[in-house]
Amino acid sequence: MDHLMELPSMVLMGEGILDNSELISKTFKMGRRGLVVTGPHVWPLFGKKLSNGLDGVDLEIEMVEEPTVEVVETLTSNYIGKGINFIVGLGGGKNMDVAKVVSYRLSVPYISVPTNSSQDGIASPMASLRGADKPYSLKVRPPVAVLADTDVIRSAPKDQIISGVGELMAKVTAVRDWRLARRDVGEYYGDYAARLALTSANHAMHNAAKINQLNEEGIRGLVEALISAGVAAGIAGSSRPCSGSEHLISHALGEIAPQKGVHGEKVGLAAVLISYFYGMNWRLLIEKLKAAGLPIKFSDMGITKDELIAAVVRAPDLRPDRYTILHKLKPDRSRIAASIEAVDI
Repeated sequence: MDHLMELPSMVLMGEGILDNSELISKTFKMGRRGLVVTGPHVWPLFGKKLSNGLDGVDLEIEMVEEPTVEVVETLTSNYIGKGINFIVGLGGGKNMDVAKVVSYRLSVPYISVPTNSSQDGIASPMASLRGADKPYSLKVRPPVAVLADTDVIRSAPKDQIISGVGELMAKVTAVRDWRLARRDVGEYYGDYAARLALTSANHAMHNAAKINQLNEEGIRGLVEALISAGVAAGIAGSSRPCSGSEHLISHALGEIAPQKGVHGEKVGLAAVLISYFYGMNWRLLIEKLKAAGLPIKFSDMGITKDELIAAVVRAPDLRPDRYTILHKLKPDRSRIAASIEAVDI
């Protein structure tokens, strides 16, 4: 199978990067007009840091609440033909997903400036948007540059930091789903991309306790692993090595139990259930979730057993084209309930 591999050109990481105006100005040598896609809580905290390094650059600021198709279409329409030279995604996954797609549609470079470590979209070419009836993923382009200020990331709410461990643990089951799809339906499988995603997962699990302590070494390693996972998606040409049945469960929970739990928390815990279906060592995943300070029961996030069962039933219908263990087993409610009971989540 032929596919295009696109990877970030530059990654800058370290303490106080956004306070280094000289470094920022050198990075953003892309023109005199930029669009920053951010959030209403993020811009007041970090917007000045970014603006100070872009003296003489005319910045348009757009606040995003949700990553929807409608938001992307509105921004694209508003800025097409307006001379935008580059787009910055400043914030978390929602802001980055919108920024990626708008930059792709406007054919201008995209720069990733994460303010937390909750998701692996920091360096990936994939974006997740919410449509009329369900979420879906798009392949666009990776950022030309990533600016990861570990001081900024460490200042985020703790659940927005450590949930990145759950996001990375999900690669363990995502890769198993990918291998299953190769075996059962002949889907393309890239061994190198899969191994890179698993390396990122293993790194996060090995350092789970350090990450829970929020020290510089732990957070830097977490962000590096998230970036590496995004690169794995770039090499694979899809989100396959990073997103499988555990992500489908999380997306289904977003419909059934909205506003409950952080994405990384949900996919990490959903990976426990999927690993049980595969006969893997699900107890190890529970151990690492606990070491990272993440929830080890869905009820810790306010999600009921009935909501979880409904999400597992719903999950394969969200992406019938993405073959996973849930598509193969088609577990009914009684089997799902028994499995949830067995792993005690």
